Amino acid sequence: MTDTIETRSEQRCFGGTQGYYTHQSVSTGTAMNFAVFVPEGASNAAALYYLAGLTCNDETFMVKAGAQRLASELGLVLIACDTSPRGLGYDGEDDDWDFGTGAGFYLNATAEPWKTGYRMADYINDELPALIEANFPVSDSTRGIFGHSMGGHGALVTALRNPQRCQSVSAFAPIGNPVNVPWGKKAFSHYLKSESEWAEWDACELIKRQPYRGEMLVDQGLGDQFLERELKPELLEAAAVQAGQQLQLRRQARYDHSYYFIQTFMADHLRHHAAQLSQN
Repeated sequence: MTDTIETRSEQRCFGGTQGYYTHQSVSTGTAMNFAVFVPEGASNAAALYYLAGLTCNDETFMVKAGAQRLASELGLVLIACDTSPRGLGYDGEDDDWDFGTGAGFYLNATAEPWKTGYRMADYINDELPALIEANFPVSDSTRGIFGHSMGGHGALVTALRNPQRCQSVSAFAPIGNPVNVPWGKKAFSHYLKSESEWAEWDACELIKRQPYRGEMLVDQGLGDQFLERELKPELLEAAAVQAGQQLQLRRQARYDHSYYFIQTFMADHLRHHAAQLSQN
């Protein structure tokens, strides 16, 4: 491991290693935390990146999702990053839970002052994979991506914008059409200089332009408290039908927005990625 990475902790986990690390990011200009689970004996393994939701951080998925046991069996290296830069000191950065710190929305900001540090798209698409591939036993050409809520939005958009770099994609309760919901409108109106840029970071709009080449798997709980106001999976479904996008949208009765929901269907998502990535 290069000296650019600080090891915060490493623990034995299902025969492999669960680690938490920090490095100095060029994209954000800040220290960025990330977490990696490496199965025992991994070599040139498929890398599966997870993007967490609002208010979460690099530890949330690894602690709450219950993914390591099956990832170990499938030989998948799991990577999770933080949800935004931290400590840049911009006005309003820490005023709201759904904007600023913990809410980077996985885009490259173009508005002042956010455009200098809030460059999460560059981070997750270029900088973090390069760091992982240089320091962990993963393939440099076999990557999947998934996420939850804001992170589900980030996963879908990242795969649609960079299909050559993402060979599989899935999401739990994604913000699929952020240009039409309060969370997305709030973030985009602050991070992006012009409303004409919004469609570049919206999964529904991107699908209509150029569908993703593989199948998208999306799970949505019907007991989700954000279902009607923020998530609107029917809009993602309609865009997929219009564009001929392969989409398996599963509506799960009584499940909410929590990690209990994510734990329940995690195995299906890991197997979806393993199957897609094995074809690469």
